[in-house]
Amino acid sequence: MDKALQQERRAARSRGIMEQTQDLNVVSLSPLLTPRELKAEIPMTETANQTVVRGRRDIEAVLRGEDPRMLAIVGPCSIHDPAAAIEYAKLLKGLADELGDQLVVLMRAYFEKPRTTIGWKGLINDPYLDGSYNIDAGLRIARKLLLQINEIGLPAAGEVLDPILPQYIADVLTWVSIGARTTESQTHREMASGLSMPVGFKNSTDGNLQIAIDAMESARHSHHFLGIDQEGHTAVVATRGNPYGHIILRGGRGAPNYDPVSVTHVSEDMERHGLQPRLVVDCSHANSGRRFNLQRHVLRSVIQQRVDGAKSLMGFMIESNLREGSQPIDIDGERAYGVSITDPCIGWDATEQLLRYAHRELKDGPKSAF
Repeated sequence: MDKALQQERRAARSRGIMEQTQDLNVVSLSPLLTPRELKAEIPMTETANQTVVRGRRDIEAVLRGEDPRMLAIVGPCSIHDPAAAIEYAKLLKGLADELGDQLVVLMRAYFEKPRTTIGWKGLINDPYLDGSYNIDAGLRIARKLLLQINEIGLPAAGEVLDPILPQYIADVLTWVSIGARTTESQTHREMASGLSMPVGFKNSTDGNLQIAIDAMESARHSHHFLGIDQEGHTAVVATRGNPYGHIILRGGRGAPNYDPVSVTHVSEDMERHGLQPRLVVDCSHANSGRRFNLQRHVLRSVIQQRVDGAKSLMGFMIESNLREGSQPIDIDGERAYGVSITDPCIGWDATEQLLRYAHRELKDGPKSAF
């Protein structure tokens, strides 16, 4: 403990003055703009609104089993450069239009990064990558970028980590995930029950699938919990429950769980819990052994299983960027354009090849049995 603080406390005790018992480890509290203020400053546009509404309806139809297409959630592990993100979005939009008879394509627009210990927490938390933590600026950059992506006509997908942030940007997100580190959290399950879009729950980092099943079950029911309203006031949030939960298979303990046996087991477990089997496979993380180029092998297996009749496999996720690989966050140096600063990604050329492969295989249908 700081010597000056120790002396101050001893002096307070000697004078019979009560010691401070709150905010002992808080350095400062900085007011944040309210959700309503941000939306007034950067309002929803008609084009973006149509993209969000259409995208959500498409995904809901897929999850109900009424639309035979697969979800393709594709894009950077995390966004740190808005200019590169827009260039990527324009490329993906052209491909999405071309392949839209078999694939419902969404762009990953992830602005929050969960950390096991420490590290860069994403564009909203530290938009300038310099430790300034200008969250006001991060919210503005994120909302503006989401609107631009939607105005291109491409639905946006994100991960929801902080339970306050949906009030600022959820209206411009078409699909969200709850990460492997937070799926077991009651706070995130309650939050998911009130979100306006389909929500995917990842299995835990150790591969536990029961927590994802429990999360999906919890989120489809109503809840009451603390949150904030559009004016930024603390409020009791009452939800009706989210009927469009599903599970994201991401592997665990260094082992994959996208193989036919794993898919069959989790589908049967979901049915035993009275849940419709709805699965999305994350081709990265433990499913690829954290080797970004192996995502292609995961995808090929997923598509083949779907073609062979695994209807519970409703989508896939690919970590992709303009250029392959990753680079360290170096605030003093130059960063390569279009290269991830978090998990390594496949490049655009490989992304296009994989999506065309998925489209071709799904369109051609099942091959002769043997």
